[in-house]
Amino acid sequence: MSRQAPVQSLRGRPRSFDIEAAVERAMDVFWSRGYHATALPDLLRATKLSRGSLYAAFGDKHSLFLRALDRYIADALTRMDVELDPRKEPVAGLRAYLAGYVERASGANGRRGCLLVATAMELAGHDAEVGRRVAGFFKTMEARVADVLSRAEAAGRLADGVEPASAARILVCFVWGLRVVAKTAQTRITWQATADALLDRFFR
Repeated sequence: MSRQAPVQSLRGRPRSFDIEAAVERAMDVFWSRGYHATALPDLLRATKLSRGSLYAAFGDKHSLFLRALDRYIADALTRMDVELDPRKEPVAGLRAYLAGYVERASGANGRRGCLLVATAMELAGHDAEVGRRVAGFFKTMEARVADVLSRAEAAGRLADGVEPASAARILVCFVWGLRVVAKTAQTRITWQATADALLDRFFR
């Protein structure tokens, strides 16, 4: 549920706005332009906030970026929960998980790229808060994929010699490599065939 935040206007009268909507609009700007190329006027236009309101609500550009990155990560984890739902047969769940990434890496979405990948390349090496968030997300993703692979192993579906933790690391690396390489002109059919071929090596 969106939270309404009271913000003091220049005339001293309280004004409210939708915090989550402002974070989402800011996220779109950072996603399209990158952190360093995003200027305060870009954020003011996107969020429709005054400079005073933006600083009162979020502190500064970096704090707003962290809120936007947290929102992006939360959305990604929610999608993962749906795709890797433990009520699904594990192999079907992993196929849905990879198909979702193929879809998001295709067409206009693919050319836009992934905010997490772009952030990892731009900031994670020298921004501790960003690095912690990106590393935490990758670790969580790997653990969830490994859990599904362990369920596949218990069901007798894992191929001989496939170890869940190692296979999970390979799949996560494939997903993030896909988000980078798919910014080129490769087709959705190509990426789906590649994902299918990779999974076929892991299962009976």
